[in-house]
Amino acid sequence: MANLSVKDVPDDLAERLRQRAARNHRSLQGELMAIIEQAVRDADDAPWPAIAPAQEVGVGWGGRPIVRRGGKPIEQIAAEHRARFPSPIGAGPLGVDIVRADRDAR
Repeated sequence: MANLSVKDVPDDLAERLRQRAARNHRSLQGELMAIIEQAVRDADDAPWPAIAPAQEVGVGWGGRPIVRRGGKPIEQIAAEHRARFPSPIGAGPLGVDIVRADRDAR
């Protein structure tokens, strides 16, 4: 699991968070997790276009239909991808170099 750290929290805000945690019978950590989960849940409730119903898109082997059963719109997939990977992956080893190193190690 990831660790998050919040620095320079004003004393009055920290005290109000402690009081809120006590009212909800939670630790400060538990209260902060509840606040974060609620914020993410609210963000996930943002309206996206409806998922398309199942539709036949072609014919496969043996004459069986190829059916598409909905999915996410490309805009939603792109937004989720950008949120999950905010910066591009840096330069790493090439696949051919990994295979050569493995082969040469034998």
